[in-house]
Amino acid sequence: MTLGQVFFSFKGRMCRSDYWLKGFLPLLAVSIFSNILFYSAATDVGRVTGIIIGIILWWPGLALLVKRLHDRNRSGWFAATMLIPFVGIIFAIWILIEVWFLRGTVGSNRFGDDPLQQSARNDVQPSASTDRPPAAP
Repeated sequence: MTLGQVFFSFKGRMCRSDYWLKGFLPLLAVSIFSNILFYSAATDVGRVTGIIIGIILWWPGLALLVKRLHDRNRSGWFAATMLIPFVGIIFAIWILIEVWFLRGTVGSNRFGDDPLQQSARNDVQPSASTDRPPAAP
């Protein structure tokens, strides 16, 4: 999965390791920078820049969340349950547990192939020696 697909596409599935290493941690670093810029800026330009960076991070963050929900065989619309007054916090906690800690669906689901099986297939490549018999000495 390319970085463009990681941050801007809502299609497909993403395993936990890719979510953490390719998505969450880089976004966390940019988010921390944005907050430092916003809260420590002496001018309005710094604060506005921090706000703009924060707004821009919404799309990639949502794309990551949706792909992890897809890996758990849930629709991305399940994330909208966090917007329900009062019980939304319970849904938010459960979604974070699913996205951060639980393994995705084993095998293919309605959102695509298992990303762990895809990476295992890419790691195993046939050697040239299996295509033809060994040479005589």
